[in-house]
Amino acid sequence: MTILIDQPELGVEAGVNKLDNADNELVLDGGFVVPQTNSFGQTFRDYHVESERQQGVENFYRTNHINQTSDFVKRMRTEYGKLNKMEMGIWECCELLNDVIDESDPDLDEPQIEHLLQTAEAIRKDYPNEDWMHLTGLIHDLGKVLLHPGFGELPQWAVVGDTFPVGCAFDKSIVHHKVAKGNNTTLPPAALFIIRYHSFYALHKSGAYRHLMNEEDTENLKWLQIFNKYDLYSKSKVRIDIEKVKPYYLSLIEKYFPAKLRW
Repeated sequence: MTILIDQPELGVEAGVNKLDNADNELVLDGGFVVPQTNSFGQTFRDYHVESERQQGVENFYRTNHINQTSDFVKRMRTEYGKLNKMEMGIWECCELLNDVIDESDPDLDEPQIEHLLQTAEAIRKDYPNEDWMHLTGLIHDLGKVLLHPGFGELPQWAVVGDTFPVGCAFDKSIVHHKVAKGNNTTLPPAALFIIRYHSFYALHKSGAYRHLMNEEDTENLKWLQIFNKYDLYSKSKVRIDIEKVKPYYLSLIEKYFPAKLRW
């Protein structure tokens, strides 16, 4: 899907992580405690720990890097740019993701909607006035619905995993050596940048491919780096009461998306 954007003012500067010296736990600005380990008891995004899960992740990326070619990406842009697969509300899409297990993710085995809400609620605590970021946290992984039969049932290697630019030299920082315009959202450009590039770790973690950025990319990257700590480190066993927070997120969906999404 693609997005037509208005550009509201962004009213918050980048937050700063704080370290609680008493127990050596990282605490975000609003009091959200960063867990030390992921759902499997391992360090976050550790692609080298020997385990059954890690072997599957490695096999996924091997297939991903072989098949994600420039020609393939061009074909997918043409096919999915038609927005003729499905019409569905955002919350319905979130619920569909409960059937998805991301083969590329070494950190998470909870239902996807829990990850979305953990991310959104952690941001909400630290940035209560930036509701566009709360909604961005909720929808940042909605592209995974392309795995669902109703949206084309693409293979996992075509949908999930870390982002990298095709047609460029393969940077060593890559793991294992327009999404909403037609739906008339009023989310700001930074939100769209986050959704598109939150898995582009080679850029925002390792600094690769910065020569491809323009000034707007540089500004939006600041927001992505804020967002990323919530996307990654909210992958914990903290459970969210879905029914309790659902009305709030439905109100944000109504505010920023005037109609059901066309995919």
